[in-house]
Amino acid sequence: MIELSKLLDEQIGAMRLRPAAIFAESEDRRSIEAASYLVRFIRPVFLVPEERIREIIANDLSHCDQTRLEFLIQESAFWDIKAAPEILDQLAHSYTDLPDGVRFADYFETARQLMDEPAMFGIMAVREGHADMVIGGLAEHPKGFLEHAAAILGETTVSKSVMFHIPDHSPKKIFPKGLAAFGDIALNTYTNADILARICVQTCMVIRDLIPADVLPEICAGIVLPSHKTPLDAVAYEASKLVEGLIDKHSKENTDYESIVFKGIVRADDIICTCESECSPKCELNALISPNAEMGDVMVNLLSGILCEAEKVEILAGVGSRCVDLDEKCTSEDVVLSVKAALASFPEEWEGTPKDTFFRDYRILVINPGSTSTKIAVFEGDKEVFTDELKHTAEELAPFKEQNITEQYGFRKDVVLKALADHGFSIEDIDAISARGGLIKPIPHGTYAVNEEMINDLMIGVNGQHASNLGGLIASELVKGSAKPAFIVDPVMVDEVPIRAKITGFKEIRRKVISHALNQIATAKRYAEENETFYEYLNLIVAHMGGGITIGAHKRGQYIDVNNGLNGEGPFTPERSGSLPVGQLIDLCFSGKYTHQELKMLNKGKGGLVDLLGTSDFYDVEIRYLNGEPEVVEVFEALVYQISKNITALLPAFGGEKVDQVLLTGGMARSKPLCEGIRKAVAALGCGVSVYPGENEMVALAFGALRVLRGKEDAREYAPEG
Repeated sequence: MIELSKLLDEQIGAMRLRPAAIFAESEDRRSIEAASYLVRFIRPVFLVPEERIREIIANDLSHCDQTRLEFLIQESAFWDIKAAPEILDQLAHSYTDLPDGVRFADYFETARQLMDEPAMFGIMAVREGHADMVIGGLAEHPKGFLEHAAAILGETTVSKSVMFHIPDHSPKKIFPKGLAAFGDIALNTYTNADILARICVQTCMVIRDLIPADVLPEICAGIVLPSHKTPLDAVAYEASKLVEGLIDKHSKENTDYESIVFKGIVRADDIICTCESECSPKCELNALISPNAEMGDVMVNLLSGILCEAEKVEILAGVGSRCVDLDEKCTSEDVVLSVKAALASFPEEWEGTPKDTFFRDYRILVINPGSTSTKIAVFEGDKEVFTDELKHTAEELAPFKEQNITEQYGFRKDVVLKALADHGFSIEDIDAISARGGLIKPIPHGTYAVNEEMINDLMIGVNGQHASNLGGLIASELVKGSAKPAFIVDPVMVDEVPIRAKITGFKEIRRKVISHALNQIATAKRYAEENETFYEYLNLIVAHMGGGITIGAHKRGQYIDVNNGLNGEGPFTPERSGSLPVGQLIDLCFSGKYTHQELKMLNKGKGGLVDLLGTSDFYDVEIRYLNGEPEVVEVFEALVYQISKNITALLPAFGGEKVDQVLLTGGMARSKPLCEGIRKAVAALGCGVSVYPGENEMVALAFGALRVLRGKEDAREYAPEG
């Protein structure tokens, strides 16, 4: 069984960046509904104000998932063409520079009028690098959009293919695997053998690029001629002589094309008779090439009874994935599949939209201080430009040995400035700084502007001395005297936990909340975005598994419970003991066997896997586990059990509401045996488990600032109670 949408999702799911895609028919409800299912893969641009899109949603799309549509609005750009005369002027000038035969206007004034048309604006915006893709043809005569797009964006011979997938349950599934593509030369006013041969092979290559060989082993093609002889017969027979050579040529460049088989010339009535037959043989072709547009239309119309239930993908070859041409009969589902097909053929070397006209690529400096190093990175929008770990030698840190770690901020600021310069940047090139938050007072989650109260709390170490306290201090110093903002994002002191989760059986002891809030919340938001919804609409359990392990409950945008990972609460970890039997711990404390400092180290630093197996290297532990060492197997299974138990123990935090997903993250999430063990152990929760390996701190810091700069959320003010 072929799931066309799933096949395409697998091919485009690995794209790091999302292309900017202009919907030429922005007010067509099919464009809006389709875009809501494409936000994971594209950044939609609508050529009307946001209010107009909201009006269409209210009037025509009330039956659709409103959360999905609201997410679409958050992720889209809205552009009033007439409100940007400077862009229109630039596009018009570029249009008049196009070669003869490509442009439809020779003078600037005429070209300027053309740019007022959404379709032409979109095509030229793509050509000039303001966007990556234009989607059109839904609400106007196809050739109006198609001819302009082919002329302006075409790189080679441009051809239009329509691929149909007939569902497995259909009794009319007469094509191999239910797939058939119709290719024609609608865009080529002059037909010759060379053009027809190239379009034949181009159509087959399009199918092969989209449908892997393990799904469809062979692409069988034929040139379809009318039942009676016409002047096109001679051209078709000449073309058929050229096809094999072209297949051989492309197969040498890409062996996937070796599975293309050319069957020669076929007559339309033979195909129709085969398709209408109640018995075998079925049609052996899945690429039917028409020598002209009329023949292509005839074939599709004659087979309409068979194709009426089919999924449809419209593919424009020869424009480098920069254009999706549709037709007036397309459904929103057809639009989704056609855009996904275009994305699947995006070049691997694509590095993002050349110009940030519609989605500004703010340049953000990220700072993440550690005890003996400072990680920095520069992001331009979603894209990481560079990352660097600046090591600090013992000699460099020696002058600060007897001082609070925050005294290092001046030294580290200078190191950051030098590293920036080494990478060709200065602070003047930066739009904002986002730094790791430190041990400040407990606050709700979010992105906070660094202010004087925060600086004071970081400097004195209001909740302890830690390298992360340096982040906000360095950021503040770097932007001093400028209007550039400095932020911290979701520091370890994020606390949204209700009192019921803090009370213990000791009146003097209340649970403290210190966790990997940055990666916890970033992972939860990433999952929400990938599922085209909001963090505020989901119930999630996130397990950050690294040197410390924190397992948190996220209820509809609130981080409502988590273990204190800093002080060893929860499961044992590579270096931390985890929660211990209280009575036995008290006895051990007064046994005289360990000093106070030694017990502190067993709790955090020399506990966990270090004490149990003599190593904190989890990769080494995993190898030994897979090799079946009895002692390691016992400990590994205990770790899986403890993490799983702490995950399921959070179920009451949601007040009876369903948990939507469990998310595993952190360095240990790279371990397949660990993640699979947890997946099996928590299956009774009734939700899925998703894995996001790594700590992703630099990305989380950048994206936290980016959400504020792009207006998706407001910067919070640090003004903690008490």
